[in-house]
Amino acid sequence: MLPFHLASHYLLYRLKSFKLHGVHSPFIFELYHQVIRHDGDYYAYPLIEGLRQALLANNSTLLVTDFGAGPKAGLKKERKISYIARTSAKPAKYAQLLFRLVGHFKPRVIFDLGTSLGVTTSYLALANRQAEFYTFEGCPAIAGVAQENFRKLGLRHVNPVIGNLDETLSRQLDQVKQLDFVFFDGNHRYEPTMRYFETCLAKHHEHSVFVLDDLYWSAEMKRAWQEIKRHPQVCQTIDLFYVGLVFFRKSQPKENFTLLY
Repeated sequence: MLPFHLASHYLLYRLKSFKLHGVHSPFIFELYHQVIRHDGDYYAYPLIEGLRQALLANNSTLLVTDFGAGPKAGLKKERKISYIARTSAKPAKYAQLLFRLVGHFKPRVIFDLGTSLGVTTSYLALANRQAEFYTFEGCPAIAGVAQENFRKLGLRHVNPVIGNLDETLSRQLDQVKQLDFVFFDGNHRYEPTMRYFETCLAKHHEHSVFVLDDLYWSAEMKRAWQEIKRHPQVCQTIDLFYVGLVFFRKSQPKENFTLLY
């Protein structure tokens, strides 16, 4: 069941969303029917879902550093791994969508802004083992569990970047020539979301793919999503309620789609 604060947004989304029929953009039409709506299985799905189940059953505790805003910033608290797995990892439906998107676009440089325990990250990484892959996590204790999970899955190409994203993102961005794929899941407030988005724009290109998580989780995230859709460098967006896809294809008309998923 959806949390109460999301229910009204979801109802509006369902009223506005549609399945593509007769759309004039071949790019969006193909992406929707062959990638977004794909309902087959891939080898990675049971591997990572097995990992998820193990984490959900793990009642060990970690000392977690809070990098949020306000008086709690910098504080540490104990949290069970099972709780973190339950509240931070994307549901399988959306994590598997990310896997398909990476498999479809075959990005060479991927930034994952928000590692957590590594479940969603593993979906992204398994989709392209040849990618230059960087995943960002603020809390060293959580990052340590994620790295062990990457080891179990043989994800040697995953490069963890540990520390406050406000400091690590720009430094790591200076080390790459371009960004092909970015998953924004590091902060669900307006100002940091827009700052990270603008920072990553410095290395985007026409065929980059940006994916934003939790579009309607808060009024601040909804505001950020609306502003990103209007951004002059953004050409196409797809609203799938829980995630939003952003494209920069100047050869296509500027359009915003709300599609049923």
